[in-house]
Amino acid sequence: MRYDLSDRLVVGIASSALFDLTDCDAVFRERGEDAYRSYQEAHLDELLAKGVAFPFVRRLLSLNDLADQADPLVEVIILSRNDPDTGMRLMRSIRGHGLPISRAVFRQGRPSHQFMPALNMSLFLSADGPDVRGAVAAGLPAGRVLKTGRIDDESDPELRIAFDFDGVVASDAAEQVYQKGGIDEFRAYEVGHAATPHDPGPLRDFLAGINRVQRLEEERRRKDSAYQPRLRVSLVTARDAPAHERALLSLKQWGLRVNDAFFLGGIDKAAVLKALDPHLFFDDQVANLNGTAPGTPSVHVPFGAVNAPPAGTV
Repeated sequence: MRYDLSDRLVVGIASSALFDLTDCDAVFRERGEDAYRSYQEAHLDELLAKGVAFPFVRRLLSLNDLADQADPLVEVIILSRNDPDTGMRLMRSIRGHGLPISRAVFRQGRPSHQFMPALNMSLFLSADGPDVRGAVAAGLPAGRVLKTGRIDDESDPELRIAFDFDGVVASDAAEQVYQKGGIDEFRAYEVGHAATPHDPGPLRDFLAGINRVQRLEEERRRKDSAYQPRLRVSLVTARDAPAHERALLSLKQWGLRVNDAFFLGGIDKAAVLKALDPHLFFDDQVANLNGTAPGTPSVHVPFGAVNAPPAGTV
């Protein structure tokens, strides 16, 4: 029977985001591909350690209990630069950790983001910067996971996701105004365009997929008052009043929503995110993420003008 992905929330993930591959990568870099193959074969039955995105993926997949087991809401598919042979350890680790992931793409050293549209993916996560930049340059929604010191509380059933707005959920058009004219020109621009929704950014469709799952949680709660929704979404942005109105209007016009909104007006995001404690936070600016990543699992979305290479570089 044909397995249709069109109505599912599909996330692609590289092994580097799902697991900690520090030792494997060191073998490949220092000793080459043949040694890497031998290392993976020798450690075939040794589980890979959990990586930055593991807590996010585990909780996201757990939301499939809201639907028929044969027709899951969420699908996570491996997109890997390994070949099928060296990818065996990855798949055994997935099984050993109890993750319901059965589909994978192995490309033997080549990127696989070009298959994202065919697989209906609204997000690709990897720790490989060039792979992520290649996906974003092709107009695809991707983010690079950064190392974090956060230790996951596995007894916590809630999945918390936080997004920056400009250059993540929305396009970076307003951010470009800010970069050229400063905060006063930015605010004037946003007030003047307050009734006009932003163009969507790279993760708008991913948020839409998350919202679809949230609506099913609401239906479950209406039928069962004891049910506690597990999925919570927050907006954490440097915008403040009056520029907040256009952001909220855009979400409303797109039919999307967030549970929490933090309009920080230049306040450092790191302390707020540490208190919020999301399992992933998405931002387009490395300067912000350098502060958040130590305490919050953070994802760099290299989209827009702030991530363009300096003039004169390739």
